[in-house]
Amino acid sequence: MKVEVWSDIVCPWCYIGKRRLEKALARYEHAGEVEVVWRSFQLDPAQPRGENIPTSEMLARKYGVTAPEVRAMNDRVSTLAAEEGLTYHLDRAVTANTFDAHRLVHFAATLDLAGALEERLMRATLVDGVAVDDLDTLVRLAAEVGLPADGAREVLDGDAHAGDVQEDLRQARALGISGVPFYAVDRTYGISGAQPVETLLDTLRGASSPVAS
Repeated sequence: MKVEVWSDIVCPWCYIGKRRLEKALARYEHAGEVEVVWRSFQLDPAQPRGENIPTSEMLARKYGVTAPEVRAMNDRVSTLAAEEGLTYHLDRAVTANTFDAHRLVHFAATLDLAGALEERLMRATLVDGVAVDDLDTLVRLAAEVGLPADGAREVLDGDAHAGDVQEDLRQARALGISGVPFYAVDRTYGISGAQPVETLLDTLRGASSPVAS
């Protein structure tokens, strides 16, 4: 079984969704037969590289809300994150173009480290308040999960895996994915949003049952 997960590194709901998927897999009887594939998605592809502003400021502009309203929004998602064992510090989060980070995840996939890098990048953004469009930072984070620093640097200094990211984005459009996280199970079942663990588990079980075929 293949579970493809479209997500963006700066998306608070995607980190929650990652944890819930992990919990569902921990309870799934055939988890050893599941391949999880991380697909790229950009919530804001127009975000200029290196022009990082506080995410709270961006949200206020985007939705036309006040600073207290943004804090309330962040508090709600942080409370849900805490239920999954995640300690968000969204007051520290900054905007970042995630294209290069996604390229690096594709490089990590060639070494079976995509999940580990996805985890580290999400934590860097949502917990540590790091800008994940800084190339030196990306190399450091890659090395922390076991990627060769020189290999990561080579990827980032060129355009390696740019086509892979673009293909993920193209497939997302073709599948009608407009928000993340989005899970595709064997391209037969689709789950949109950071759904509860039980929903994910039921879908995994349903996809593997004889009735499903």
